[in-house]
Amino acid sequence: MTQWTPASWRNKPIAQHPEYSDKAALEQAEKSLAKFPPLVFAEEIRALKKQLADVSEGKGFLLQGGDCAESFSDFSAQGIRDMFKVFLQMSIVLTYAARLPVTKVGRIAGQFAKPRSSNVERRDGVELPSYRGDIINSTGFTKQDRAADPNRMLQAYHQSASTLNLLRAFAKGGMADLHRVNQWNQSFLEDNPLRDKYEQLATNIQDALAFMEVIGINSANTPSLHETTIYTSHEALLLHYEEPLIREDSLTGRLYDCSAHMHWIGERTRQIDGAHLEFFRGLENPIGLKLGPTVTPSEAIQLIDALNPQNEPGRLTLITRMGADKIAEVLPTIARRITDEDRKVVWSCDPMHGNTVTAASGHKTRSFDSIHEEIKQFFGILRSEGAIPGGVHLEMTGLHVTECTGGVYELSEDDLHNRYLTQCDPRLNADQVLELAFRIADFIRHPQAV
Repeated sequence: MTQWTPASWRNKPIAQHPEYSDKAALEQAEKSLAKFPPLVFAEEIRALKKQLADVSEGKGFLLQGGDCAESFSDFSAQGIRDMFKVFLQMSIVLTYAARLPVTKVGRIAGQFAKPRSSNVERRDGVELPSYRGDIINSTGFTKQDRAADPNRMLQAYHQSASTLNLLRAFAKGGMADLHRVNQWNQSFLEDNPLRDKYEQLATNIQDALAFMEVIGINSANTPSLHETTIYTSHEALLLHYEEPLIREDSLTGRLYDCSAHMHWIGERTRQIDGAHLEFFRGLENPIGLKLGPTVTPSEAIQLIDALNPQNEPGRLTLITRMGADKIAEVLPTIARRITDEDRKVVWSCDPMHGNTVTAASGHKTRSFDSIHEEIKQFFGILRSEGAIPGGVHLEMTGLHVTECTGGVYELSEDDLHNRYLTQCDPRLNADQVLELAFRIADFIRHPQAV
């Protein structure tokens, strides 16, 4: 490969990128971003990479999830709080039931750009550029709405900074205290059939905390009992936003993309000679790489070697997104090749994108059963090939939406219209997430259940 610089991606072919008509405004927006403080810090990024190295060895589990795409209009403290609570609920189920520490990475504070299957959208004979996320353009269907506006990057930065500020306050300010585990329940979970199971788990935790206090272990001398850490991540599609947020660490002299702790390269932008791979190969952040059903073992090895040539544990997370009906055909040979060649990777499962269907009503949806089935096969296949299933990557929300069918409430396609709120892809709601957490915990702790 050629010599890397922060701007060398500009000389490579690029996919899923907008065309900005006002070059002067784009340049000014990039200059402004370059002067802003980093959103995250190098030491935080190194801490995440160390945790991911443990996950790659089976000493932890990666929980990565959040909105399909953040929006400017739906931004609120309540939405961030509800997502935080869902993360706490899911992580406590996994930690307690599976007996593993959970690394929590949100799709949040930067998940504003979305890849599209077509560059244009047509309505009633009118053709306009596709909506690519609020960091680029608007959902409205006018020429002005769909024009790529570089100033939206500045709004995305400021909203991300506000989100991070609130997340850190929740994580360190007492909301994550294990003594309040019962209070993490969402009000709409009160009639959930899993409520008793969750409350029994919460009671067991309270009993354990009471015993620990008797022997002198409490929140005052053990911070991990009353605080937590949630890292941030997003699909780094818009490199005009990412490059200005590169910062040099004063301690090591190494370069980090400080827009988030972790980034991932999507299925549509993982070209070996493309701009996105070029950009991230020179940075120190942990990187996720989406692998869909068309990837071959040789291609996977080539991508791994490009992004992680030193075979550094914790550097690279492979996020499979193959679909419940295809994963058994594709994953075994890829896992076998990577395991045989001793590549150090975290294996994570995205069971969402390969299981998207269109209901008769026209709503995009996903079946809880298909999501569950793909995760189950993911665990079984990797274990049979001597690899470690290390995480899940979910599109989920703390809102009581009706976007995915199935789950304990047996949502049907007829229910989708009730609270279908997503701007892009369907998300699991908090009820479905909690159910999935218990099932994943069983997969981790009881391999024979897979």
